[in-house]
Amino acid sequence: MEYIILGLGSNVGNKINNIKLAINYLTTEKIITKCEISNIYESKALLPEGAPESWDINFLNLAVSGITNYEPTKLLDNIKQIEQKIGRIDSGKWSPRELDIDILIYGNHIIKNDKLIIPHQFLTVRPFALIPASELAPDWKYPLKGNYYKKKLKTIVNLSKINNNIEQKKVFNLW
Repeated sequence: MEYIILGLGSNVGNKINNIKLAINYLTTEKIITKCEISNIYESKALLPEGAPESWDINFLNLAVSGITNYEPTKLLDNIKQIEQKIGRIDSGKWSPRELDIDILIYGNHIIKNDKLIIPHQFLTVRPFALIPASELAPDWKYPLKGNYYKKKLKTIVNLSKINNNIEQKKVFNLW
């Protein structure tokens, strides 16, 4: 059993419904238990150079935390299946998508292989991941050596001044 934080985002179709469906799958299929949900944030899409203008669609993002009984690779396989169930089609790096689920934190584990990098390699530089994660686990300490080594997530948010280009979205009746 491991404490995890997953980042969820959507910028295609009924974004709120896509996220609700994902959380429903995560909990009913017992991929995650004791689920907690952050606020929802709206952020600009990250776009590769030369991306079509049609890809420039804002994302809704949040984080969910809880306990999983799955090993990291099996957890990744399960969340990729959920993305597909909700309609995600691989249309290229950073293309618009119905659903994107990332493993942001898996306990205090550090994993780096061909399939996974945990903690998520961009956790500390992407406000749409860091801010929701810090709401759920403000005292979780970043385990990688470097500028933020052993610093709490809430401290990293304050140090990085990362609040630009993200806006808390007031969404009522998520459930």
